[in-house]
Amino acid sequence: MNGVTGRMGYRQHLVRSLLALRDEGGLDLGDGTVLWPEPVLVGRRESALRAIADRHGLAHWSTDLDAVLADDGVEIYFDAQVTAAREESIRKAVAAGKHVYTEKPTATGLPAALELARLATAAGIKHGVVQDKLFLPGLLKLKRLVDSGFFGRILSVRGEFGYWVFEGDWQSAQRPSWNYRAEDGGGIVVDMFPHWEYVLHELFGRVTSVQALATTHIPQRWDERGKPYDATADDAAYGVFQLAGGAVAQINSSWAVRVHRDELVEFQVDGTEGSAVAGLRECRFQHRCATPRPVWNPDLPATEAFREQWQTVPDNEDFANGFKAQWELFLRHVYLDTPYRQDLLAGARGVQLAELGLRSSAEGRRVEVPEISL
Repeated sequence: MNGVTGRMGYRQHLVRSLLALRDEGGLDLGDGTVLWPEPVLVGRRESALRAIADRHGLAHWSTDLDAVLADDGVEIYFDAQVTAAREESIRKAVAAGKHVYTEKPTATGLPAALELARLATAAGIKHGVVQDKLFLPGLLKLKRLVDSGFFGRILSVRGEFGYWVFEGDWQSAQRPSWNYRAEDGGGIVVDMFPHWEYVLHELFGRVTSVQALATTHIPQRWDERGKPYDATADDAAYGVFQLAGGAVAQINSSWAVRVHRDELVEFQVDGTEGSAVAGLRECRFQHRCATPRPVWNPDLPATEAFREQWQTVPDNEDFANGFKAQWELFLRHVYLDTPYRQDLLAGARGVQLAELGLRSSAEGRRVEVPEISL
């Protein structure tokens, strides 16, 4: 596990996924076999690695990635590093014959992302990319509606994501400073458009074109040491995506917006037969036969409580942490060869959409998104 000293690598992948699996007694494969994950922590800071290992009673950690990859007892390489360091490490892992599971984006550009997918496929290893949003309870409920045909013909998807990330001067920022430096791989398009690609692709259809405006609303921020720096990466992006089948998606992403919605991300889906609004955990819907008939009259106050006219999709199941759920799928894929869609080619599609989104913004035009393959 390379990059576990970072926020996502530590909290979501180590603690809430693999260590949670260990707390449950391992992953039961259903045939009497139980997989027991044995993490090997890898990073650059020896003191941080040692502290994490001591905190959780883990025996294996190293600052020498090459030595870990040379160990025949290590079967899977996981990467949660900063994007700029990811490609080289994954190449090493593939060359060493390790199965690869990685955070996104998989590389800093589409050619490199495709090359990683080709190398991994040629090596005959299993490979996967984290696509955690697909496993959010709210989106799982939304998918239940999609799969049931509830919407009829889907017309549009409207997404709102983001929150105010403090500049770092009078309150510390909730995100690391490199996120706001383009030279270090930062930017909300690079971060979030890969998410939107797989959410749209898996729930509604392949993205066929993108028109985006990326901007930097907050030009100066303060880093972890309290020193000011120029924010050279985009902190907000406004995108319109045409989908195969004719639906249109419009998604706003911003780290410079104050939240006035029920959850930090929400998607509204409108179809001929019904609509739904899904967030991280909840999903509400309104069917055609229950749709009210509002009349525009700006001279009178609203008399309808619109939110109360929607029904809630019930849980009907226990939802596990999304990162943990995908780890379980990937481990089963490695050891049982079960089907797995979230591979490095899927990861390359996310890199492609981010790249084309930035091009669209720079050139001020809509850009086609061609299909990619190995």
